[in-house]
Formats: sequence, structure tokens, C-alpha cells
Amino acid sequence: MTIEALPANQPETFYRGDGRIARFRDAPALPDRPEDWVGSVTSRFGLAPAGLSTLPDGRVLAEAVAADPHWWLGPRRADTGVLVKLLDAGQRLPLHVHPDRRFANAHLASPYGKTEAWVIVSARPDAYVHLGFARDVAADELAGWVAGQQVDRMLAATNRIPVAAGDAILCPAGLPHAIGDGILLVEVQEPTDYSVLLEYEGFGLTEGHLGLGYDLALSCVDRGAWTPARLAGLRGDGARLLPEAADEFFAAHRVHGGDRLAQGFAVLVVVAGAGRLTGERDDVPVRRGDTLLVPYAAGPLRLDGAVEAIRLAAPAA
Repeated sequence: MTIEALPANQPETFYRGDGRIARFRDAPALPDRPEDWVGSVTSRFGLAPAGLSTLPDGRVLAEAVAADPHWWLGPRRADTGVLVKLLDAGQRLPLHVHPDRRFANAHLASPYGKTEAWVIVSARPDAYVHLGFARDVAADELAGWVAGQQVDRMLAATNRIPVAAGDAILCPAGLPHAIGDGILLVEVQEPTDYSVLLEYEGFGLTEGHLGLGYDLALSCVDRGAWTPARLAGLRGDGARLLPEAADEFFAAHRVHGGDRLAQGFAVLVVVAGAGRLTGERDDVPVRRGDTLLVPYAAGPLRLDGAVEAIRLAAPAA
């Protein structure tokens, strides 16, 4: 067997969950911790080793990949290139933003920024996310909002977008956003933990500028207006889960029983039903709530049964 079914990996964080990860997994999980980092070789910013996944045999995944990169990643990858999370918003998250690759390379010594995308698993009625500013915001206006923690003004300037189970939305690096309460989602992102918090009061925090100071950190924010037409471009269509703009950063596909899965390192999150994942070396029962780590060595696979999953991976080499 090469495919690993992973236990929950829930580092501490500053906002509340509401037990949705435990209920979704129907397996041991901490109901008050709102994130499950799946197949993670990324640690929390400034808090390593928190966030790193441990395999069922006790090995740290990052160390296992470094010891045998070809088995895990194949011949054309140097790293996993992706981070996957389950996220349970028990309260509205703070308005924040992630730097892009150019900013991260220049100021954080990283080739990766943090473009991300969300696939909504469940959501309360009238659930929403804040996504992008609805009008152009001047640099000094944004700096004043952050310095004074004028949260109402910041949120009033954003687009409030309704979401429901099944929705998928790309959130490019630089775009201010806040996930509303009552949502369970699968998040795929570049493999970093870089966040600039525009809002931090009320979350037990005193700042959130990645140690750079807000004068520099706020330069990574997209302050331009996001119209309804631009926002519509952050969603896929009937043939794609996410728009083409996501392809540079990660691959995300909805798969069902009868579908074949290409060879390559990936995380599989089963979101509905039950079935089997089979290949030359594997025959694994799967059901809603399972999170599975698929190495390159597993080869091509087939998903069978009345089952639906999200396959998440780095972009094609």
C-alpha cells in the first residue's frame, strides 16, 4: 500500500471553530480547533514545527519527502508545491491579505506567496465571504483604517459575497478577504503561512505584519476596485472547478466514482458518499470525511462507487 489515510492535524490558532471538522471526519478531531492541515510540509509562521503533518507510522511527512523525493514527488518536482486545509469558521475571520510571489521573494526569502482557493463543503443559510474592495482605496486611507482598527469602515468597503455548499472561489494573493462564520471549506493554497492582518483587535492579537512593519506589509494589498464582473472571473464554469488563473498555483478537480486520477503527489478530500480508490498497488476504502495522501509512487488511480472527492495538487510541471 502506498496511499495514506491521514489523521487530523490541527495546530492552535487564534479564532474559533464550531466542531465541523470533527463532524465531517466522523473520526477523532479537536472540535474547538478550526483548521486541519492535510498532508502539510509547511509550518505555521514563526511557530515551527506546528502545522507539519505526521504520517500514521510516526514519521514527519516533510522528513519522509526529503529522504525519498522521487517516491513521493516523481522526477519533475522538487517540493510538494501545495498546502491543503480543512477550515471551520466558527466566527467571522479577520479581514486579511496574503503576499504574492514577488513580495514574498523580495521580503520573506520565499519563492511562494499565498494565492489560495476555497471549495465550500457546507454553509449555514446566508453564509458569506468578504472579497476584495468594492472601490479604489487610497494607501493612506487603508493605513489609517489599520492603525485605528476601524473595522466597520474596512468591511463596508469590501464586497460581501454569498456562498453555498459546492461553490469554489479563487482568492488571488493581495486580495483582502474574510471568511464569514458558519462555513466548512477545503482550502488549497501555495505552501506558506504568510498573512497580513488588516484587522486584529477582537482576536487577542496586537498586530499581524509578518515582522515587516505595516508601512511595508500594506504594500502587498490590492487596493483596486473589484467589480461584479471581475469577481465572477474568480469562479470556474461547468467544466472547471476553478478558473484558468488558478492553474499557475495549484490544480483542483472534483472527481466522482468512475473517474481516473492522474499519477502524481496529491491530497484527496472525500466530500460525499463512499467508495474505493484503487491502483496497481492500492485498494483503499474511502468515505466522506477521509483525507488521503497520494504519493507519485501510487501511479494512476481509479475512484469507484457513489462517492465525490476533491483532488488537490501542485500545478502541472
